[in-house]
Formats: sequence, C-alpha cells, structure tokens
Amino acid sequence: MEDFAKNVISFEDHPLVAHKITKLRDINTGSKEFSEIITELTILMGYEALKDLKTREIEVEAPLTTMKSPVLAETFTIVPILRAGLGMVDGLKTLLPTARVGYVGLYRDQETLQPVTYYFKMPVDAENDPAIIVDPALATGGSIATTIKYLKETGYNKIKVMSIFASDVGVKLIYDQYPDVKIYTAMYIPGGLNEDGFIVTAAGDIGDRLNGTYGYKNARPAKP
Repeated sequence: MEDFAKNVISFEDHPLVAHKITKLRDINTGSKEFSEIITELTILMGYEALKDLKTREIEVEAPLTTMKSPVLAETFTIVPILRAGLGMVDGLKTLLPTARVGYVGLYRDQETLQPVTYYFKMPVDAENDPAIIVDPALATGGSIATTIKYLKETGYNKIKVMSIFASDVGVKLIYDQYPDVKIYTAMYIPGGLNEDGFIVTAAGDIGDRLNGTYGYKNARPAKP
C-alpha cells in the first residue's frame, strides 16, 4: 500500500464485507436490497470508526450489586454528502440514535468533475463533537475534500471519513490536503478512474442505485 494510504482502514478482507460488496456490484441487486446492504456495511464499519469515543463511569444498580459502568461521554455528528451519503446515515443512527446530523449538498460538474456546493447546514454547538463524513464512493475526492474544508472552517477538528468504496485518486487527494483525517472503507481500490471520474469496479452511481433513478441492467450494449 502506498504511503498516502496509511490513514486508510479497510475492511475488504472480512468475509461478510466481501460478500456484501459483491451484492452491491451486481447489476441485478435492486434499490431496496442495495439500500439495506449499504446500511449493513455502515454498521460493520461503524464499530471500528467509533471505538475511540470518550466514555465516563456512572453508578448503576445491577440485579445482584451496585457497580460503576461506562457510558458515552460524547456524541458524534454524522455528515452525509447529499444525496448518496443519506444512505449511510441510518447505519450510524442504529449504533447511536442520539447522534446529530449535518448536511452538505454538493454535485459534481460533469465537464470539470469539480464539486459545486448548494447547501451546508450543521447542528448548533456541535463543533467539539467528532464528525464523520459519509459518502459511499470516495472517487475523485473533491466532494469529501470540500466538506472537510467547510467543517474545519466551522470549527470541527476531529474529522473522519466513511466510504463504501475508496480509490487511490481520492485517498491521495485527502492525504495531501488533510493528512490528519482517517478514512474508513469497506473496499480500497488501487488504480485510476474512468473518464467520467467513476471507480470502474465499484457499483456505478450509488445515488441512482439507492433511489432507483437509473438502471444498469440494459445500460451496457449487448455482446455481439
């Protein structure tokens, strides 16, 4: 693995993760199942991504004794990049329903492949929380790098990224600009992108597949 990927925590060797990634890649997987798998993968990654949350001890009355036991001493803020990032929110909310959610609206200019911002809204007084940016595909990295920039300007200093797929191109961009940010991914994919800025071996446009707005079954020309 390249030096710029040293901040990447990948789960591709886990058999459950590998199985679910294959289902995401399959063009026959419908939007309902696709969405459920995105949630399941987010939960699997979330256990690792959240393992450094701070705790404190409180006294509780257990069935056989009174004892001290840990509870969370901080929450975290989920930051989905619209619209595909919304597919990962429920997974993290399953782990902690009280987690706060901020929203970043970005779309990629189809000619320049650069991100264009149309919305940014974060919870009030949450700057001291860890922030987890969620976007299923870290491809060019432009949208996530822009979101990190906005968060840092707003006062967030504890930032992580969670993506289902992560490319060399995106990982390098994030490392070059923000070497303090860790990236958690279900599948790290070395190599470049296609001319449209997509990871060829990923799952197509994940926003479209989550929402059923584009089908891939008949998209490729038939073989001669």
